[in-house]
Amino acid sequence: MKRRKIRHYSGIGGQAVLEGVMMKNKDMYAVAVRKPDGDIAVEVDEYHGIGYGSKLLSIPFVRGVFVFADSLILGLKSLNYSSSFYEEADEKPTKFDEEIDKVSSGHEDTFLMVFTTLLSFAFAIGLFMVLPYLLSEYLSRYARNESIVAIVEGVLRIFIFILYILLISRMKDIKRLFMYHGAEHKCINCIERGRELTVDNVRRSSRLHKRCGSSFILFVMLVSIVLFFFIRVDSLVWRIGLRILLIPVISGISYEIIRLAGKTDFFLIRLISAPGLWLQRLTTKEPDDDMIEVAIKSVEAVFDWKEFLKDSFGIDTEEEYEEDRS
Repeated sequence: MKRRKIRHYSGIGGQAVLEGVMMKNKDMYAVAVRKPDGDIAVEVDEYHGIGYGSKLLSIPFVRGVFVFADSLILGLKSLNYSSSFYEEADEKPTKFDEEIDKVSSGHEDTFLMVFTTLLSFAFAIGLFMVLPYLLSEYLSRYARNESIVAIVEGVLRIFIFILYILLISRMKDIKRLFMYHGAEHKCINCIERGRELTVDNVRRSSRLHKRCGSSFILFVMLVSIVLFFFIRVDSLVWRIGLRILLIPVISGISYEIIRLAGKTDFFLIRLISAPGLWLQRLTTKEPDDDMIEVAIKSVEAVFDWKEFLKDSFGIDTEEEYEEDRS
């Protein structure tokens, strides 16, 4: 099929999980996982989110906070599901498992998911928010200009993040995760460019997408540079505290930017999106055909791509199929 320059917004998104892909379309999501025996398991369920039904979800710069929180929760839930296929079946419960079961009153999975979310969030704040600030404060003795120090803090934050990505990408499991991440993007790009969702078409689609979570994180860091450049207080405690308290504000602004980027191809938006696309060259890798098959299964479980191509591009895949047969 001839390459199409026109892109139509599909509204679907997802993330890579252990040996699989999660795709979400409105309130439905699907997790497709390549099991150890080679078969593909697909789980389809509904997820309404924290602010489901609230008018807050229609308010710009506020809705992004809920979307960010929901993406963390659903992401961990999907990751737990995918990892369950690779747990040792004959592994006996440890004393730690027994204590967790007592504390959680039998809801061990929910307890661990909440605990993991909080622990991951605390780790991210410490590594990407607090550490860059402390390093910039140390360097401030050599640069008395507060504006320069604020910029240095932002640059350090981005540097630490990229260094972190480079280090974890050397791990075998993370490399495969990045390959599934590429498969996820390729599937979305395939249908948004008006191509039938086949392995061949997906393979030749781009692994970079403007609505990626990697781009969102980079936008968070860039927006934080601007905010912290203008918001200054004297107290050390307040300076660190504000960097944590303003995370919802930064997330809300970043969400609106990436949401706009996913719906328009205007020159300025392409320019703003460029750094995020560069970053995705690190967080996505080219997948193999088996991974693409898994990603396609996840898409098809929650999204009618044939109807989308017909409505958005005027392509009737059923008619083309009948012509090929004749």
